[in-house]
Amino acid sequence: MNQDINNENVEKRTVKKTMKRILPFILVLYIVAFLDRVNLGYAALEMNAELALSAEIFGFLSGLFYISYCLFEVPSNMILNKVGARLWIARIMITWGIIVVLTGFVQSAAHLYILRFLLGVAEAGFTPGIILYLTYWFRARERGKATAAFFVALPLAALIGAPLSTWIIDHISWAGLSGWRWMFILEGLPAVLLGILVMFYLTNRPANAKWLTYEEKTWLEGELQKERQLAAKVNKTSHLGMLKDSKVWKLSLFNIAGFVAVNGLNFWIPTIIKNLSASGTSNMEVGWLAMIPPLVAIPAILFVGWNADRTNKHKQHLAACVSIAMLGLIGCAFVSTVPLMILMLSITSAGLYGISGSFYAYLTFFFSESTAPAGIALVSTLSSLGGFIGPMVLGVLTLQQGMLVIAGFMLVSLLTLITLKHGMEKKQKLRVKGQTA
Repeated sequence: MNQDINNENVEKRTVKKTMKRILPFILVLYIVAFLDRVNLGYAALEMNAELALSAEIFGFLSGLFYISYCLFEVPSNMILNKVGARLWIARIMITWGIIVVLTGFVQSAAHLYILRFLLGVAEAGFTPGIILYLTYWFRARERGKATAAFFVALPLAALIGAPLSTWIIDHISWAGLSGWRWMFILEGLPAVLLGILVMFYLTNRPANAKWLTYEEKTWLEGELQKERQLAAKVNKTSHLGMLKDSKVWKLSLFNIAGFVAVNGLNFWIPTIIKNLSASGTSNMEVGWLAMIPPLVAIPAILFVGWNADRTNKHKQHLAACVSIAMLGLIGCAFVSTVPLMILMLSITSAGLYGISGSFYAYLTFFFSESTAPAGIALVSTLSSLGGFIGPMVLGVLTLQQGMLVIAGFMLVSLLTLITLKHGMEKKQKLRVKGQTA
């Protein structure tokens, strides 16, 4: 009895310490990452006219990042697994920050093409790398909460970026440079500084954690090892076997739709709101309106991640979120006023970001320790193709057509999810029940 009480105390203490140490920090990292990825959408309010960029060119530029991102994600994650997250995440952040700063000095569309491609190369592996990193620290039963805490950075980045980016564009023009140029410069520098901080703050594995006691390290490593052994029994353990597993490709197909929708909307929301607004609406006012959908998304992503862990029903939560997002997108196609568009975008955001709160925890159930680095990166890589498609769809088609096409992607996502099955969740549930019986 005393041993059980002691184990329970060690568990609570270790989980609490680990969450407090890791999650707030990686949340900040991803806020900066996502802001630097999508702030092109706010720059477009002034940049497109100054550089004579058409809607089609801007759509292509917005998605170009994901082409290079796709090419380098898998090798990046393999390197991270070899050299450790501390060194590799630092490298990623410092290089992408420098490229964002350089974007403030472009003089033509050609310069933008080059830098957006290089930004994808630099940042490739950041998201799957963090997801892999979370598997080093959190058990399956906490992974939904952990990934939700990480992905809440997406709406937070929009929430912070909307007023910040538009304020910089409207109010800063030092040294004769346009406000959108200063936006890139000022928003790129934090990535460089945080990358340096990563070298001193991030801990690669529990065994290296000076902030955990020996007892806490031993307990955590033991728990994680049990789950690795369980995962090896129900998942492929070779890379070739993983590639032959249809579930990996279904996971990718499911997640493509989310990338199409999130990235299409993030790059085009400022322009959509601006076009529907009355003439004379300032960039700052557009920024305030663009904050509303992310505000709705924050509780959605946290609730879905927490409740999916609590009920061990990740798939059902994902189905509900996809359905909500699809209905919101259909609504966006048929409204023509700012208030109704904001309402429909808010419904869409609740569904889309709710997916992030559960999907990446659900994803980790399909891989063993040996296949996780490449498998997580592969799903993320294929999903990222949606990041290229989304901005292009809204750049080439009318708003109504584009929203309906993206809603169609969500329908495909839902149908794919229905066919997904795995044994890890069921075995995990039985193991937890056995421990608490």
